[in-house]
Amino acid sequence: MSRVRIKLNSTDINALNEICNGIREIAKKAGVVISGPIPLPTKRLKITTRKSPCGDGTATFDRFEMRIHKRLIDLPANEKVLHHIMRMKVPKSVNIKIEMKD
Repeated sequence: MSRVRIKLNSTDINALNEICNGIREIAKKAGVVISGPIPLPTKRLKITTRKSPCGDGTATFDRFEMRIHKRLIDLPANEKVLHHIMRMKVPKSVNIKIEMKD
């Protein structure tokens, strides 16, 4: 039987968890057993810049960090469940990728 792999990533952890809970509820109502959401390692993008605009002065720095959180969900290929998942409202901050696996 073929399976569906859903990959989610976002910089907003709360929006990501809401989408994962929504997918879990849809699968639970349909009676489908899912695997996940599996948290994958968080990617941290760090940038360090000088505070002064001209570059002179004391050596003070600003440190910025953006975290990209990822989740992975596997479930059987059920047409009804996939239709409901694709109709979910997904915020712009959450990227979703759905793949079919054999």
